[in-house]
Amino acid sequence: MKNRKNILLAIGLLLIGLIAGWIIKPSNNHKTESSDDQNIGSSEHQEIWTCSMHPQIRQNEPGSCPICGMDLIPLEITGDGGDPGLYQMSENAMKLANVQTMVVGRGDASREMRLNGKVQVDERASYSQSTHIPGRIEQLAINFTGEKVSRGQNLATVYSPELVTAQEELLQAAAIRSSQPELFEAAKTKLRNWKIGDAQIEQILSGGKAIQRFSIRADVNGIVTEKMVDLGDYVERGMPIYEISDLSKVWVLFDLYEGQLAWVKEGSKVEFTINSFPGETFEGKISFVDPLLDSQTRVSTARVEVDNKDGRLKPGMFASGVVKNTMSAGQTQELIIPKSAVLWTGKRSIVYVKTDVDGRAGFRLREITLGPSLGDSYVVQEGLEPGEEIVSNGAFTVDAAVQLSGGTSMMNPDGGKQSTGHDHGQTQQDQTGQIKVEVSKNVNNDLNKLVDDYLRLKDALVKDNYSQARQHAQAFEKSIGTVDGFNPEAKIVWESYEKELKADAVIISGAAKIESMRERFDELSTTMIGMVKTFQLTNKELYVLHCPMADSNKGADWLSASSEVKNPYYGSAMLTCGELKETIQ
Repeated sequence: MKNRKNILLAIGLLLIGLIAGWIIKPSNNHKTESSDDQNIGSSEHQEIWTCSMHPQIRQNEPGSCPICGMDLIPLEITGDGGDPGLYQMSENAMKLANVQTMVVGRGDASREMRLNGKVQVDERASYSQSTHIPGRIEQLAINFTGEKVSRGQNLATVYSPELVTAQEELLQAAAIRSSQPELFEAAKTKLRNWKIGDAQIEQILSGGKAIQRFSIRADVNGIVTEKMVDLGDYVERGMPIYEISDLSKVWVLFDLYEGQLAWVKEGSKVEFTINSFPGETFEGKISFVDPLLDSQTRVSTARVEVDNKDGRLKPGMFASGVVKNTMSAGQTQELIIPKSAVLWTGKRSIVYVKTDVDGRAGFRLREITLGPSLGDSYVVQEGLEPGEEIVSNGAFTVDAAVQLSGGTSMMNPDGGKQSTGHDHGQTQQDQTGQIKVEVSKNVNNDLNKLVDDYLRLKDALVKDNYSQARQHAQAFEKSIGTVDGFNPEAKIVWESYEKELKADAVIISGAAKIESMRERFDELSTTMIGMVKTFQLTNKELYVLHCPMADSNKGADWLSASSEVKNPYYGSAMLTCGELKETIQ
């Protein structure tokens, strides 16, 4: 305050001197002196301090963001002949804001696709073993899935009354076959239709009596993957009794989402791993891409055929694959920029292009047309040329500064000063830079409920009670979603708090131990203190307490309904470590 008074006194004396000089010797020179003095004053207040996450915060001196507690960054604004589309920053401001640039160039537009899938039975090698004899299952030779069977192996024994009757008809026809050979041949044909071979027919004729039970034999080699009957079941002719699959070859079916279909083609090479064989990599080619998309899951499949003679791969195993693909045709290369350089407005994609103006960095908004996504980068179809320099990191910070200066920005394509939250009737900013927002009674009650949940969480940490802390953190997270009813101006401010509160609550409620909860509790407390002050929650007296040893001796604050120090960062280990820092009334 003393320094500020001295500066004001000096400026006052200077103005008095200028006025006296003008009175004593009026001339055209006084205009130049006055103009120079104004330029000096303008340059002194040229630097604006703002928050990279909350650009509506503007202060003339450094400090912390009243919303999230982050250190404010300087953004130096200078004119450029009245060009609203160009914004200049000094090198110092760029470094502090971590603004980085890159020169745009061409490269191979390749993308690495990560796919998840499962090992499945080759449908072409799957056989449904059916019975050719109707009757009752009297014996099962294969009693469980997974058994290996060979072609011709006995699978089950069936008693068939119909087959017994047919055999008796054969024996009766055999007795008169000399006079009625056609009847005898018809009886044998009837048995052959049930897959009774000539050897068995001769056995029936030589024995002179009907065979009571017949065997069902395997038609193929493979593994029984499904058993469909039980002992005593009655089966009809042609009914499936086992599913037999040859697992010497299997399929690995990978899920393909709609956005991945353009990058995965038949013939694409795949490297994949199986969870059951860590450290081992398999290779294959995509032999088929399903032309149909599941209407519910919106997923298609890509098939890789794999030799499995050793039987290591089992149907149902999970697989993780990587497909490397390129969209560049021949020698053609694409213009590629990182995703961090692009800002989205919903309909438009924009970047900031850097130009040098009088030795300073100037940034101009440029709308571009994007092509396919390459994971962490994009292909640019229109709007940029090779060799141009763009902001690759910190584009949002640059855009926030442009908005503050009234230039052409992402949300203000026509330029001109944009109103910020503290400029409205119900949203103000006090002399310390703290935003003050008026809300309705219902919103105030919802926010105070959030404070109550926070205080319960704090008390559980004080008591070293992990289970209660987790329960209250979950209740706190749920309460965040119930806060509603803001006016449009206040909602902008609330959304900033809401995002950070949710992130902190999710981490705390999901922490595996109480130490991890305490590590995040300091960030949650900083946000809550800012929220209480911003929305002027004065239903009860609250206290801001400070522990100098928390956060690796950096110090951390917390809210409390009592001025008595009970430390949530250390609990019973250092329960009274801390001091009263502020009272919120």
